[in-house]
Amino acid sequence: MREDDLRLDGNAAAGDLAEIFAVEATAAILTCAGCGHRGPLGAAPLYQAGPGTVVRCARCEGVLLKLARVRDQLVVDLSGIRLLHGAPPGR
Repeated sequence: MREDDLRLDGNAAAGDLAEIFAVEATAAILTCAGCGHRGPLGAAPLYQAGPGTVVRCARCEGVLLKLARVRDQLVVDLSGIRLLHGAPPGR
């Protein structure tokens, strides 16, 4: 089988990604890219000052995510998150 036969576009991931992005976001479990701490988004310290929002790691205080509205669009930077786990079933 050739590599071209296996290549799809990002639309092929829509079903799996819907499982992550269609859950209660505050129950999602984040793993800090800096220190490896795991915890729910809802328990992480959040700062709202200026044009955007910053969510920090509860252990090392590294930036997990940043979000802001830019020209009426929500822009999210998740570069401080090593892993993002959907909320456990039943939450």
